[in-house]
Amino acid sequence: MIDIKLIRQNPDAVKQLCKDKYQPVDVDRLIAIDAQRRDLQWQIDTLKSDQKQAGNTPEWITKAKEIKLQIQELQIQHDAIEPKLNVLLKWLPNRYSEDTPIGKDDSENVVIKTRWTPRQFDFEIKDQEDLLVAIWGLDRERAVKVAGSRFVYLLWDVVLLQQAIISWTYATLTNPDVIAHIVNERGLEGVSTKAFTPALPPIIMKREMMDRMWRYNPNDTTYELKLDDMVLIASAEHSLWPIYADEIIQEADLPIRYLWFSPAFRREAGTYGKDSRGTFRLHQFDKLEMETFATPDAGLGEHHFLVAVQEYLTQQLQMPYRLVIACTGDMGWPDFRHVDVETWIPSQQTYRETHSADFMTDFQSRRLSTRVKIDGSNEFVSMNDATAFALSRTLVAICENYQQEDGSIQIPEVLVPFMGGKKFIGR
Repeated sequence: MIDIKLIRQNPDAVKQLCKDKYQPVDVDRLIAIDAQRRDLQWQIDTLKSDQKQAGNTPEWITKAKEIKLQIQELQIQHDAIEPKLNVLLKWLPNRYSEDTPIGKDDSENVVIKTRWTPRQFDFEIKDQEDLLVAIWGLDRERAVKVAGSRFVYLLWDVVLLQQAIISWTYATLTNPDVIAHIVNERGLEGVSTKAFTPALPPIIMKREMMDRMWRYNPNDTTYELKLDDMVLIASAEHSLWPIYADEIIQEADLPIRYLWFSPAFRREAGTYGKDSRGTFRLHQFDKLEMETFATPDAGLGEHHFLVAVQEYLTQQLQMPYRLVIACTGDMGWPDFRHVDVETWIPSQQTYRETHSADFMTDFQSRRLSTRVKIDGSNEFVSMNDATAFALSRTLVAICENYQQEDGSIQIPEVLVPFMGGKKFIGR
């Protein structure tokens, strides 16, 4: 949530923010409820101050009882207002950066960089599903029989290829020399060269914690475990954000950078008929996700660093891609700045999102009460999350960009050592 002081100081700007992010929040009502709450709190505080002046005479004892009753009555009114205010505050979107384009949907996103020309094939290409079925690397029919639509079995060398991506990514991002190279190559002055800590997070969360992050959306996204009041995570960052909830981090420990692997589960309601082939859009998928916690001043630098990491990883795989900055209507409403990496998919003759990087400033840390002690005072940390690899989508991009005329798939050079030296699958 955003600082309520900003709402009081400039309500018109907050109204415009809600308009630009297509988030209908009644800002006038919010301000009125806040004013009412503050007035009640002032009355309570004044009466408590009067209580301290009370003496031991019968008149003071009688007055003290009256004050106590008044405080109790006012506290009931105050407590009744608080939830109403918190709901409105939760629905307010985060601010957005100066370079974020104003727009309604992804058609108004802006391409800020394109790298490499897509490969020109001299044979008839196949999509990922046809490629993998032919080499017995994917079985959709049996997965549908067992689990239903939008599930697949991955088999044989395709499983080893995914594991190779995971192992290579952990080896790369836990290497301080690689991190230093990325920071220096991009000229990211003042950005830490600290490597990532590898971790495996829970994939089941308390519903209360998901709701606290305002990520609980059972209608179109979240699989629920109602008996246990738990949910399956719909994306890897869902169990990353709250790791330091209600904690105070020491400044010397920042930045904290995690690289997490986890399965994720998503209903994908309303997307049937879209991306139904291959592994691009599944109900169950695996992700490698980066999460960083930083001081308020270092948050934007962490964002640029994470985008640089995403580019480095994609470049190492030698696949054509472009960088896109999301417009206000397409970015996540907790985001201050949102950048996507879109990789070329030959069978679709277009770029598709394979990575995203979200800078949330202190928006989520306020919800989660995650703070850092700086010069003796507690401040909310800056939080970033970014995809290292959405593995199901990465497999699509590798298989299609590296396909050969005989139906085999070449292994990207950096992954060959992690495949036991194997240079092709399906051959």
